[in-house]
Amino acid sequence: MRQINHFVGGQTTAESARQGDVLNPATGKVQAQVSLASKAEVDACIDNAREAQRAWGAMNPQRRIRVINKWLQLIHENQDELARLITLEHGKTYDDALGDIARGTDVLEFSLGAPHQLKGEYSTNVGSGIDTYSLRQPLGVVAGITPFNFPAMIPLWKAGPALAAGNAFVLKPSERDPSVPVRLAELFLEAGGPAGVFNVINGDKEAVDAILDSPVIKAVGFVGSTAIAQYIFERCAATGKRAQCFGGAKNHVLVMPDANIDAAADAIVGAAYGSAGERCMALSVAVPVGEETAERLKAAIVERIGNLTVGHGLEKGVDYGPLVAQSALDRVNRLIEEGVQAGADIVVDGRGIDLSDKEFEGESLGGGFFIGPTLFDKVTPEMSIYLEEIFGPVLVMVRANSFEEAIRLPNEHQYGNGVAIFTENGGAAREFAAHVEVGMVGINVPIPVPVAYHTFGGWKASAFGDLNQHGPDSFRFYTKTKTVTSRWPDGDESTADFTMPVMK
Repeated sequence: MRQINHFVGGQTTAESARQGDVLNPATGKVQAQVSLASKAEVDACIDNAREAQRAWGAMNPQRRIRVINKWLQLIHENQDELARLITLEHGKTYDDALGDIARGTDVLEFSLGAPHQLKGEYSTNVGSGIDTYSLRQPLGVVAGITPFNFPAMIPLWKAGPALAAGNAFVLKPSERDPSVPVRLAELFLEAGGPAGVFNVINGDKEAVDAILDSPVIKAVGFVGSTAIAQYIFERCAATGKRAQCFGGAKNHVLVMPDANIDAAADAIVGAAYGSAGERCMALSVAVPVGEETAERLKAAIVERIGNLTVGHGLEKGVDYGPLVAQSALDRVNRLIEEGVQAGADIVVDGRGIDLSDKEFEGESLGGGFFIGPTLFDKVTPEMSIYLEEIFGPVLVMVRANSFEEAIRLPNEHQYGNGVAIFTENGGAAREFAAHVEVGMVGINVPIPVPVAYHTFGGWKASAFGDLNQHGPDSFRFYTKTKTVTSRWPDGDESTADFTMPVMK
């Protein structure tokens, strides 16, 4: 059986005393063991990173970028291996795994502009013979705590800008699918990155708390559930660390009466059921405006659901694969049952899907964590299936009688990650974009994840912290600004001045 250990100081470590199972979610079988770090192991990793960062941070930014550029090339060359690992450990389809990698490397490409992003400002002659300028300097050692659903993308979103800015980086990925993060660190070393600058420490809450308590770690980036995001944010605040913590979501899509229903249904089905709904940007609430719109949209979605194929992510023609774990499947099933008991109309029930007669490469899929696409209609805002992030292939429809009623739904929801509207009315689209209280907005775009040179981040309970992921905010987050006021006097000026200095 494969053994996955930490990657510290440019090499794979010995096995930890504690071990966890890494499952193949398509079969339910254990496929590897992963080391779970102790506090002592985390502290040793951080100390190693602190030593390595000094030379890396002092390096010419262009030289650092040459390493990042080579790393980018190696990731592209090895993307088939990486995508297969993602599918085998997470469950998403191979093509979706390639998209996971591509979205991560987009941020590495943006990070190649670090010499420009790190430039400070300069003002000459702000006073008599006085100049003022600013410097952007690395924080030192920073950390990323990343989720299971994007084992390549989100580690790269965190590591790329952090490393390009001159920091050493400690990554604590999900212990459910740790192979790709370790491979990324190995490829960074192969690209010429110094040993100890990019480290991967696997583990559970003990490892997380060791990172949060370390006085050496200066900033923490996190993506996961809202409860853990808030916990990490508050603990970082208590120890004086910077933190950007992104949590849960309940992304709405408004469908106006003038929308192209076929185009909207295609987009919604892909965004709701892709990756088995295990995306923080998945569309999970459809809000048709008007009864006629609702009936047309429901019929179009039901038709498309009937054509979806669920199976092993490496199998051709599969639309989405299993959930990541039995606990995830149990939670989705529980919430579906709560929706039924609350009186919602379950139009398509994906529970009880049976793949026991199917196999892939000689292995039965009968023990996999599969669930079929599920659709609820006539859901109301007090139901748990509307209030909670289900994180599974479940779409709920909440009917609205007007645009004003529809926009109140995302505005009044606790989450504010992403939202979309489908319409052919430019005025309605502008009104929506201006007044919806959500961080990322799509207009006829179902999953409005910004490109790498803009920033990614939600509002309300979806995000804790002042700065977003990737884009210019990432370099602001991973650097500190130093402002220098400089004067080179002519002659001997030794008179003391006891008044507040002003620019004369």
